[in-house]
Amino acid sequence: MSQAPFPPVKDMLDPARAAACAAVLGRDMPRAALPPFWHHLHFWDVRPPDELGRDGHIRTGTGGIPDLGLPRRMWAGGRLDWLAPLMLGQEAEKRTTLASAERKEGRSGPLGLVTLEHEIRQGGRLCLRERQDLVYRPDPAPDDPRPAPREAGTAPVEEARAFPPLTLVRYSALTMNAHRIHWDETYAREVEGHAGLVVHGPLLAEGLIDLATRHLGSLASFEYRATAPAVAGETVTFCLDGPRAFVRGEDGRLCMTATAATA
Repeated sequence: MSQAPFPPVKDMLDPARAAACAAVLGRDMPRAALPPFWHHLHFWDVRPPDELGRDGHIRTGTGGIPDLGLPRRMWAGGRLDWLAPLMLGQEAEKRTTLASAERKEGRSGPLGLVTLEHEIRQGGRLCLRERQDLVYRPDPAPDDPRPAPREAGTAPVEEARAFPPLTLVRYSALTMNAHRIHWDETYAREVEGHAGLVVHGPLLAEGLIDLATRHLGSLASFEYRATAPAVAGETVTFCLDGPRAFVRGEDGRLCMTATAATA
């Protein structure tokens, strides 16, 4: 279902925001180009409180995504294709299109599947194409069994890291992401049924992209899928085995899987 794009959003890629992200993630300050996946620091769509849902996101049915009658939103995965670097200190424009939105029955109940397509241009040149896959679910019942997670395995290249609650709050602020599962532990546990504060899917994807870039070289594309939440404070391991990348939780579960392609 291809529809008209959302209103375009222009943003000056402020180096100060990149410097703040580098500090939060413990990375070197980028010199000229925005690092891969850091475009999520920009192109904010900030709405007044009466346009937000109970979870802190823009209420479905008002912000371009239709209301499918399912309250729990999850960033399920996506794909990125890098065509040219995005340069800091220069204006860029992001255009978003609702590619599809459907409600269907899954093995665990009803699902809302939404795909957004984003294109970012700078100086009239297409620099980045991104597909963003969202899943909406009903609230969990208290007696709902937790799905059995997949085992992640091991890889030749592994780096472990934990994301404390403070990191989640700071990253939420940098990306203007008010989703309460990342900062309101009571809500995350009692309303959405998580084991604790949830680490942002983009934080895990960004970690895999950084690992792949350092070991494989500049990337042309990256496709990823979230398979189980990671929670604040647990030690997760970023793993790379050739073009295959994944995140392993502290208990060995598979949290995210991805495939990287070099330029």
